[in-house]
Amino acid sequence: MSTPLYQLKAEFFKTLGHPVRIRVLELLSEREHAVSEMLTEIGVEAAHLSQQLAVLRRANLVVPRREGSAVYYSLANPQVAELLRVARSILSGVLAGQAELLADLKAAESGTAPRHRKPS
Repeated sequence: MSTPLYQLKAEFFKTLGHPVRIRVLELLSEREHAVSEMLTEIGVEAAHLSQQLAVLRRANLVVPRREGSAVYYSLANPQVAELLRVARSILSGVLAGQAELLADLKAAESGTAPRHRKPS
């Protein structure tokens, strides 16, 4: 029996559920990077980065390329970059809504009228 799509999606999002993996994917959304470049950018131990890259490889989200002694990574699918852009947009909206709510709460505490919200 095949795995239901919702379960596969959950596994996919679990793979994305680590800050180092997200940062790697963000870097690779810009361009291909050598592992040594990513170490400098991300600031984690080499073993930890290697472990996270292995998770992304197993999920077929990144592909390695060897050039001499250097290993370069790129996104396996450019839609991953689009997914990260959409996530950023969603989070920006959520955070803007939270900031608006916080401003309303502070206004209520100080006795001033709350700001009027623009209709969504």
